[in-house]
Amino acid sequence: MVKPPLVFTYYIAAPIEKVWDGFVSKEANQTIFMGADFEVELVPGGSMTWSGPGKDGKPTRYVTGRVTRVDAPRLLEYDFGMGMGDRMSHVKIELTPESEAVKVVVTNDGWTEDDPAYTQNADGWPRILSRLKTLLETGKTFRPH
Repeated sequence: MVKPPLVFTYYIAAPIEKVWDGFVSKEANQTIFMGADFEVELVPGGSMTWSGPGKDGKPTRYVTGRVTRVDAPRLLEYDFGMGMGDRMSHVKIELTPESEAVKVVVTNDGWTEDDPAYTQNADGWPRILSRLKTLLETGKTFRPH
């Protein structure tokens, strides 16, 4: 049975360039993901990684991704999976400027039937997007649970 897409819509009161930067900059990602090192090549086929210390303190890869489409500052698409990315799903981030905010729509789909990350991402995306919204609107964010 195919898992339904996860779709999240947020409105962030910031210029579109700042919202875009929130998704792709090393600094914003380090803040949102509690110090994780973020690397991305913003070209189709480019790599994406979030890494840092594991539970044992040794370096570990948290997430592995591959950029599939970029149209800055309005669209970013990539495939990603937990750890080394043995199972990948697809993410599309669409940014649309509105009067005083940017509409952010994140669609996470392409799930394999047995991907355990589905439940984690269903819970994680709202937390990540809330932390990003808070960071971009106030300059600080809150710690994850």
